[in-house]
Amino acid sequence: MPQDAFTLRYVCKELNAAFVGGKISKINQPEKDLLSLLIYTQKGTVKLDIDLSAKFCRASAGESTEFTNPKTAPNFCMLLRKHLQNAEITNVEQAGFERVLYFDLKCFSEFETTSMRLYLEIMGKYSNAVLTKNGIIVGALKTASLETGARRVTLSGAVYRPPEKQDKADPTDLAQIKEAFKTKRGGAAEFISGRIAGIAYTTAADMIETYGENITAENVYEYVNSPNCQPCVAVKDGEPYDFKARAVKDGKPRESLLKAQAEYYSYAVNKKKFQDGKRKLLSAVAAAEKKVEKRLAAALDKLEECASAETVKLKGELITANIYAVQRGMKSFEAVNYYDENCAKITVELDPRLTPAQNAQKYYKKYAKLKRTAQSVSGQRDESLRRAEYLKSIKYNVELAENLLDLTESQEELIALSLMAPPQKERAGKGAKSKKVEEENPCRTYLFKGYTVLCGRNNVQNDRLTKRISASDVWLHTKSFHSSHVAILTDGGQADDEVIKFAAEVCAYYSEARGKDKVAVDYTLKKFVKKPNGANAGFAVYTDFKTILVAPQAHAEERQDER
Repeated sequence: MPQDAFTLRYVCKELNAAFVGGKISKINQPEKDLLSLLIYTQKGTVKLDIDLSAKFCRASAGESTEFTNPKTAPNFCMLLRKHLQNAEITNVEQAGFERVLYFDLKCFSEFETTSMRLYLEIMGKYSNAVLTKNGIIVGALKTASLETGARRVTLSGAVYRPPEKQDKADPTDLAQIKEAFKTKRGGAAEFISGRIAGIAYTTAADMIETYGENITAENVYEYVNSPNCQPCVAVKDGEPYDFKARAVKDGKPRESLLKAQAEYYSYAVNKKKFQDGKRKLLSAVAAAEKKVEKRLAAALDKLEECASAETVKLKGELITANIYAVQRGMKSFEAVNYYDENCAKITVELDPRLTPAQNAQKYYKKYAKLKRTAQSVSGQRDESLRRAEYLKSIKYNVELAENLLDLTESQEELIALSLMAPPQKERAGKGAKSKKVEEENPCRTYLFKGYTVLCGRNNVQNDRLTKRISASDVWLHTKSFHSSHVAILTDGGQADDEVIKFAAEVCAYYSEARGKDKVAVDYTLKKFVKKPNGANAGFAVYTDFKTILVAPQAHAEERQDER
């Protein structure tokens, strides 16, 4: 949701209630446009996230989204730590009816107690954070000087000037709203967002939903200036798409606007991370596939050249068989091909500088070289084909990924293949405690007729699933297609045909053959499934299997891991 002044007013009130009297304990800058402050309050420790990016600009509290801090803190983060460490928040306020919030701070040092103000300009791509003292800029996240053509200076030492006001009616002044309504043209929502200050189009649309297209200046004034706040998260098809300060028909009420905002942005930020991560992995796989295709094409070209090896050998043998008729200095001669049932003649090219025996040896050496090349290149071709199939399976897993952990495991595969650089990690100092073990991503889990059915999400998880199930459990995989490994946990019992059919339908759904009407799925006991030494992740061979033909089904109603 655009952080318009209307919404920020309610956010500001809740931030003021939550943080006034609190002390800033930690200051981090995990990303270029993101500040994270840990604040001790009477009600406990609360995290304040200040996002100044174009898409997610906001000041929010209590989000569950976690970020990794860089090894070296950026300059602005160091500046804030210098001045605001242990500072007390004395006031949080909105600057007029603008998209600007400011935190008044009482700062403590060894020698003095000073007052500073941190401005947060929540203005889309123009968002910024500016620290001031007595109206003079101490530092800014995004600096601008007159030399760069900026309309206002945000360099250290300059006087802080607020962003320029728009030429729009003040929504807290009924007379100005009425004057603006005299020029009303077109759709009501477009008019309100275009002529009334601090009102985003989505907020204007909510006004129209409340009052109708014949909305009046009085209605706008009432909507904007009402103290009532009915926070909610707007949901469509089970997914949050916005948060609101006023109730809407598809909104789910929340006890505070900060919680509604945190819930929405936690979902939106993680969704963007997921989409960006998926694009990054698919791009790495595509680049690897191009290299494999190029290597495979080169191998096939070489093999095509080597296809003439037998003809080369034949020419050497024909020279030896007709050596009495060949003389030094000849450029070619015709000989009867005694391997041809029609005894057709064949022209044999000669090097006039060599003797007949040397010409024969030249052909034999070329033949031997072609055979060695064919043997070597055949191995390269087979390896390229195996690599292409493996990359295809990783691509399939990434496309079917459902969460960030799915992508993390596929990323580990690509890093192991040297197709992606490992993420930078902070170096642990001497005596540093080891980090906690990363969360293990659970398999897709189903419960059907008392049996647990597990479905792997990617190659790494497929290996883990196959390794951990018991020898008497049933293992399934699609025939001739990449698919997730699926297991029926029998607990020593025997799964009936209905359970096997259910598991097979899930296996077919999470396979390359998902779009087909019918898919052949093999199933066998786990004791007949083996992973060859040195095989790629997710690769297994199996015997003593049976095959069932099923239609792919997600069976979401039986899914347990998402509940």
